Amino acid sequence: MVFNSLQFLVFFGIVTSAYFLLAPKFRWFLLLAASCYFYMAFVPMYLGILGFTIVIDYLAGIYLERFQGNAKKLFLALSLLANVGVLVIFKYYHFIDQNISWLSASLGNPLRLPVLDMILPIGLSFHTFQAMSYTIEVYRGHQKAERNFGIYSLYVMFYPQLVAGPIERPQNLLHQFYEVHAWDWNRVKSGLLQMASGIFKKVVIADRLALLVDPSYQQITEQSSGTLALAAVFYSFQIYCDFSGYSDVAIGAARVMGFNLMNNFNVPYMAKSLPEFWRRWHISLSTWFKDYVYFSLGGNRVSVPRWYMNIMIVFVFSGIWHGASWNFVIWGALHGLFQIIGLSINRVAPSLAAEAQKSELVRWAYRLFTFVLVTFAWVFFRLRSFSEVKQYFKSLLSLNQDGLPLAMHMNEVVLSIVLIIGLSIWEYRQKMLKISQSGSFTWQFSFLVIAIYFLGVFSLKQFIYFQF
Repeated sequence: MVFNSLQFLVFFGIVTSAYFLLAPKFRWFLLLAASCYFYMAFVPMYLGILGFTIVIDYLAGIYLERFQGNAKKLFLALSLLANVGVLVIFKYYHFIDQNISWLSASLGNPLRLPVLDMILPIGLSFHTFQAMSYTIEVYRGHQKAERNFGIYSLYVMFYPQLVAGPIERPQNLLHQFYEVHAWDWNRVKSGLLQMASGIFKKVVIADRLALLVDPSYQQITEQSSGTLALAAVFYSFQIYCDFSGYSDVAIGAARVMGFNLMNNFNVPYMAKSLPEFWRRWHISLSTWFKDYVYFSLGGNRVSVPRWYMNIMIVFVFSGIWHGASWNFVIWGALHGLFQIIGLSINRVAPSLAAEAQKSELVRWAYRLFTFVLVTFAWVFFRLRSFSEVKQYFKSLLSLNQDGLPLAMHMNEVVLSIVLIIGLSIWEYRQKMLKISQSGSFTWQFSFLVIAIYFLGVFSLKQFIYFQF
């Protein structure tokens, strides 16, 4: 059940109406049942896999609070091992098998792991990381163990953010399931408006851009250099509108019912540097890695070489988290390398960046340069094999202008560019300049609904991050 479907709108309307009609003490049960139904709508067997980790982490939380010393560390290790083990089996098994086969064959002793025919559960990496944050926070003493099994299950399975985040912390979400949320029309309007904005980003912009991006990347050798360059730029905005659109619907749906989820995006393409980009992009994941990996490795409180190594480890892990492919590893490593190069330049010439930031023109130049670096790295993220990446850059740098006609009519290309510029201006004014947009809820909501109806690309494409 995807957010950009009529089925979800009916589901959301029924669940939300029932939520406010029910007595508060029964609401958590309704949400848990609805979340189970929502997840089973993809593949019913997924629920069993999710249930296994929920039971493990629920028990681990109780024992983590009960024991100290080595016993406490053991229960944390068992919990993390169970979660990581599920990830490895379902997400990385074939990748590990392929690399063992390649390495053993190169050494003259071919070896293959047993064949396992498995389907990757939807959103496995997201709810696994959310569950891991719970046990880590209980271990650190920042969160009390949840005794109500149903409430803990709902923390992991809360349907708005179950499949693709935001990845919540227990301190922010768990207590909200015990609170009584009264009907608040202003809050409801705010949530519905954000949901409509998310659907607009998805079906009007992201899915429209996919009409050019997908065929361009599928037939790289038959595209002109100009088409490939345009496809790369379009993909940067496609993945942003697709993923931030999902987050907007998730956050908005939760807000209608009175729940506050963390912000996951903050106009990332307005960043003036790669570190700033990662403070604005997929915030729930980047802060997860910062809190639980980067700081655990020592952060920047170590020698400079070790600091740089910590940065590279975090970004390589981030790449692996996104997918079982060397392309994702390279994508993460590129971002780590960009970070290290930037830090090195700042260490050699600390006043250079500070002086440059005083000029508005230079600030926009920094934004453009950051966008180019991010777009370059997205190529590795989008393509699924290194041979395709090599072919892409070979075709791009050939400056060949002979190729297949654009997959989109020129009017559609112009409309896509206008939509990208319009969205960028809207978000820049609203979030960067903190200028509230004029207009009533009725006007804004009606505009978004009409735009979705007349301009939407209704192919029911899944959200890109569902695969992670």
